[in-house]
Amino acid sequence: MSALPYFDDVLSPEVAVLPLPGVAKRLNVPLTRVQQLIRDGAIFAIRRNSVVSVPEIFLETEGRVLKGLPGLISVLRDGGYPDLEILQWLFAVDDTLPGAPVDALHGNRAKEVTRRAQAMAL
Repeated sequence: MSALPYFDDVLSPEVAVLPLPGVAKRLNVPLTRVQQLIRDGAIFAIRRNSVVSVPEIFLETEGRVLKGLPGLISVLRDGGYPDLEILQWLFAVDDTLPGAPVDALHGNRAKEVTRRAQAMAL
């Protein structure tokens, strides 16, 4: 089995994160499933205070991975963006949205975020 990919913490301290066991509990899946989601690139993990964690905003309240996030990541990867740049872009505040792309995925602006990612990937 391959090593679990994660990034050193490049996010604002205000970004809430959950350790992997907390993600597994929230999604109601085994820890190995969370690890596979990370390996597959459906979600990203960071290491904060020596603990590998996932930004809580990557999860919906219904216990699912944020709708549209895995596809958005795939679009940007296919466009040649490295994972670290994708992670940083997701949390970069954009006054034209307004807010960060990851925030917009939770609201009625998800299609606009996807459109922008597709345009970036061209």
